[in-house]
Amino acid sequence: MERSRRSALGVGILLIVLGLFLLARQIFPEFLGWHGPLIWPMSVIGFGVFLLLLGLVTGNPGLAVPGCIVGGIGALLYWQNLTDRWDSWAYVWTLIPGFAGVGSVIEGLLTGRLQKVTGGGWTILISLVLFAIFSSLLGGPQLLGVFWPVLLILLGLIALARYFIWSQRG
Repeated sequence: MERSRRSALGVGILLIVLGLFLLARQIFPEFLGWHGPLIWPMSVIGFGVFLLLLGLVTGNPGLAVPGCIVGGIGALLYWQNLTDRWDSWAYVWTLIPGFAGVGSVIEGLLTGRLQKVTGGGWTILISLVLFAIFSSLLGGPQLLGVFWPVLLILLGLIALARYFIWSQRG
């Protein structure tokens, strides 16, 4: 089946499933037990899952990246809504590049492109390091206490090692 026909089929199926789900929510408001203020973050997570599934069904694994970003932001919103820790945006934004990295790893695994997997892994690592630094500075979890600058030193050493390894090859 050619790609455009497969895409149309995938979009059609996903829209029907989404429509059935939303119709069930209208008729049975207690459906899935989602209540009150937590439904809107779950909608964001659901849209991220929708993008991921759309990419899988249509044979476009590149949609894993925006799907993971949207789903990850939805998870952050869910946690913030649950805990009322809206001030955490001062440091949790650093996780968003990591969500893109997760999407890149998924895309790389689906397409067999090792470079995407490696690049996604580096993005996740850098995102986690930034999260540790910013959360330590801005009132979040004190993951490393006063030793958070060690992460910057380690990242610098990794960058230098990569530079020297690549210059030896070239």
